[in-house]
Amino acid sequence: MPDKVTTRTLQQMKVQGRRIVALTAYDYPSAQLADAAGVDVILVGDSVGNTVLGYENTLPVQLEEILHHLRAVRRGVQRALLVADMPFLTYGVSVEEAVYNAGKLIQAGAEAVKVEGASPRVLESIRAMVGIGIPVMAHLGLTPQSIHQFGGYRLQGRTAPEQEALVQSAHAVQEAGAFSLVLEVIPASLAQRITQELRIPTIGIGAGPHCDGEIQVWHDILGLSPHQYKHTKRYAHLRETILNALRQYVEEVRTGQFPTLEQSFEVKS
Repeated sequence: MPDKVTTRTLQQMKVQGRRIVALTAYDYPSAQLADAAGVDVILVGDSVGNTVLGYENTLPVQLEEILHHLRAVRRGVQRALLVADMPFLTYGVSVEEAVYNAGKLIQAGAEAVKVEGASPRVLESIRAMVGIGIPVMAHLGLTPQSIHQFGGYRLQGRTAPEQEALVQSAHAVQEAGAFSLVLEVIPASLAQRITQELRIPTIGIGAGPHCDGEIQVWHDILGLSPHQYKHTKRYAHLRETILNALRQYVEEVRTGQFPTLEQSFEVKS
């Protein structure tokens, strides 16, 4: 089996110019498949709210829900670096709560945690978490936990001042101790500049081809989501495949085609 991926591995990959592959997973079978396929970073994202739990956005996701899915994913991962999202209100209220909640995720099997933004409180929390040995992945640009502040899912870094602010925030999370940085839905040229300026690896989603790696959502790339987003690519169309299979199952049960004696049991006399 290939060597275990660690935070140090990602740093080496940036230096060597090797692209980092990241993907979300929310349960044991998806984690097994992603790990077997060679994904470098598996994220138990708060996107579980949209994709699995039926929430409108990520804001209702609770720490207990992330912990539940994290434990399942942990059992399916051997090689990849396992990262867990810190949900809304688990790290922005106080540094003490941030450290405690991050510790709960580490105890449940995460090897790093991810936080959004670069406010003074978040930067302080990053420093505190890193200070006790918890690796932190940062996340800038379109940060889903701030959608109400942004007015929806919109491209970030549209103006020169916004771009400069994102560059400064990227440097700030690096100096606070983050080992990597997710850049979401920002101009490709801005992502390229940040990637070139930072020592830590950048992982893009909707940020163009110049980041050190890419992260996508399981349901998006496999065609399980009913929506098609500009920043993603469908590598399969599983929603249609599954729906057709289920319709066939419904039809065969109702018409008596399934089950047959072939799927039945008898006691031999």
